[in-house]
Amino acid sequence: MFSSLANKLTLSRIAAIPAILLLLIIPHGLAAWLAMILFTAAGLTDWLDGYMARRENAVSRVGVMLDPIADKLLVASVILLLVFNRQISGLSVFPALIILMREVAVSGLREYLAQLHVSVPVSRLAKWKTAIQMVALGFLIVGKYGPESIPVTLIGDVLLWIAGGLTIITAWDYWRAGQKHFE
Repeated sequence: MFSSLANKLTLSRIAAIPAILLLLIIPHGLAAWLAMILFTAAGLTDWLDGYMARRENAVSRVGVMLDPIADKLLVASVILLLVFNRQISGLSVFPALIILMREVAVSGLREYLAQLHVSVPVSRLAKWKTAIQMVALGFLIVGKYGPESIPVTLIGDVLLWIAGGLTIITAWDYWRAGQKHFE
């Protein structure tokens, strides 16, 4: 069940979450950079576990179920802690909230459709949304501890707004795809 490399990578993403969150609550530049590095590594396992499962022909039902859960746990926990720490603040809380709402809604939709044996594949735009969202969160994790010559927080905020916009579009796409299956 969890013996494949792909599933171990997915589990490592979940296991990294407490360390990332612990680092995020430490108000120190080194902690922020370590959190960003660990977050980036965890984010890269999202791509790598799928690649490995397909390459090794080791796609499993538990992996298919666990992968999106790991993604959502990672993103949601980091967003919540960044809002708590005010590293995401002001109006930028809105795209963060939109991202969280979409994750819950799409998870519910996928679960409903799975009961009907309907698969909704991840779109290319949704993959771009995820990539931009992860980069945005990486910038926001570093935030004020970034180089003074680079507007790190501003870059993170702008990317978060872009990810929020793409989140709305991809949520609508999933809704339209699933709508014909509603009773």
